[in-house]
Amino acid sequence: MIERFDFLLDDVEGLYRQLPERLGPVERSHFAANWPAFARAEQLAPAGDWRVWLVMAGRGFGKTRAGAEWVRSVAEADPAARIALVAASLHEARSVMVEGESGLMAISPVHARPRFEPSLRRIVWPNGAQAQLYSAAEPEALRGPQHSHAWCDEIAKWDDGQSQARRSWDNLLLGLRLGSDPRIVATTTPRPVPLLRRLLDQYDSTGSVEGPSGVVITRGRTQDNAANLPARFIADVEREFSGTRLGRQELDGELIEDLPGALWRRGLLEACRTGAVPAMNRVVIGVDPPASAEGDACGIVVCGLGEDGLAHVLADASVEKASPDTWARAVAAAAAAWNADRVVAEANQGGAMVEAVLRAANAALPLRLVHASRGKVARAEPVAALYEAGRVRHVGQFARLEDELCGLMPGGAYHGPGRSPDRADACVWALTELMLGRSGQGRPRVWFD
Repeated sequence: MIERFDFLLDDVEGLYRQLPERLGPVERSHFAANWPAFARAEQLAPAGDWRVWLVMAGRGFGKTRAGAEWVRSVAEADPAARIALVAASLHEARSVMVEGESGLMAISPVHARPRFEPSLRRIVWPNGAQAQLYSAAEPEALRGPQHSHAWCDEIAKWDDGQSQARRSWDNLLLGLRLGSDPRIVATTTPRPVPLLRRLLDQYDSTGSVEGPSGVVITRGRTQDNAANLPARFIADVEREFSGTRLGRQELDGELIEDLPGALWRRGLLEACRTGAVPAMNRVVIGVDPPASAEGDACGIVVCGLGEDGLAHVLADASVEKASPDTWARAVAAAAAAWNADRVVAEANQGGAMVEAVLRAANAALPLRLVHASRGKVARAEPVAALYEAGRVRHVGQFARLEDELCGLMPGGAYHGPGRSPDRADACVWALTELMLGRSGQGRPRVWFD
């Protein structure tokens, strides 16, 4: 049936509009079941000899539909297929994976719809292929059965309080020994849980699946599926969550996690976030100049001391791979935009050069050069204590700056993005001037005019 319409696939939307007039119920069912014709490329299983396909994306991306369609394709192609459907609970396995809007029953065409047997927790296709429902909260239920394929939904949500999630996954792997090409599809919104970290550790970022793990990853955002989501929903969630930690995780599909022992934690930064800009008594811009235009970024962070006595991070104006003239102009522009009282610039890369470059950008720039006698992390520790004491606010979201802050470790190590925490260092200089400098709690001896 489907072959009759192959010549029309170049105009799928136009054909859909004509379906009521041109197709009967059976033909319409066949055509609507042609998933590759309508799916986005990232919703189709990748090529290659992979063992685990991890779809890690934001809500509304279409993960459930991708998993269900993959299961349907396996079942319809192989009468001997024995598929495990694993969710956080049996209720979710049934309500989402089987009976949900994008579940197996809803996506299956009338002529090939499987039979769901709730009492047996089993789905049977007309050709004899079968799928069994499991709860990740019951690892022992997966200890004996054998399977040829598996679809695991929302694995980052699986309860792992007593290692149930990892034991369920391990028992599933040990029973995945039917057929000649056993595979698993795991769909999830990311959360920093041990099972997901384990899969990411097995992932080969080069895209190769020739290793023993064979893990391939598809990443995506809610916005990727905007054509199939209500515009009001997109607008509402973007307005409410865009730029927040929760939004980066739930909408953008980013895995955001804390490093054990780091000076800053994600939860701490989220707790200090505000949307209001109070009246400022002082505004300072911290600058961490790069050693060269081809090297690290020039950290440029604007901070203010509010009338409420709290420090506020107001803007991250940092620039990447910029020439001295370019980053100096960026500093001058930030100072003008925020009416800064002072620019605090690290002078370790050559104090005279740094001052000359900044003066060339704006001769009237209120400038103080500082010399770092301690490492970046040592300078950051008293500033981190200000955050712990609730004396700092972030006015909005500063994703790259916050990623760097969360990569600073006690003892001098840095495990964040990039080679150096340039944005974090600029922020530390500014907050030190505002809160720990001449009018603060003990003047650092490294400051000079």
